[in-house]
Amino acid sequence: EVQLVESGGGLVQAGGSLRLSCAASGFTFDDYAIGWFRQAPGKEREVVSCIGTKDGGTYYSESVKGRFTISSDNAKNTVYLQMNSLKPEDTAVYYCAATNRFPAVAWRFPSKGAFDSWGQGTQVTVSS
Repeated sequence: EVQLVESGGGLVQAGGSLRLSCAASGFTFDDYAIGWFRQAPGKEREVVSCIGTKDGGTYYSESVKGRFTISSDNAKNTVYLQMNSLKPEDTAVYYCAATNRFPAVAWRFPSKGAFDSWGQGTQVTVSS
């Protein structure tokens, strides 16, 4: 059974940093697209960043480019999202998602529908 567990969320002041982790079980990271999405109250779930575990390719949304860094430790089946220079508008529940259906496409052109497995989410709150 595929399982994704996020951790590392919390409350931080604007300008601060957090590191989210997504620990995967039930599959190996040989050729997957792993994505971080977020959903703020009253808003649609949106993609934040994605990584291809086979080639290490990455994608960032314009709103986080230059501030967030995604990385993968395939030996640990874990993907990280380092979030720096956090802003109040980054406040949301952050979800980890995975797919092995056309992963090279999924991480380059991410969308919610392309990802099969989802974690339960972790809350990130940035105070001003």
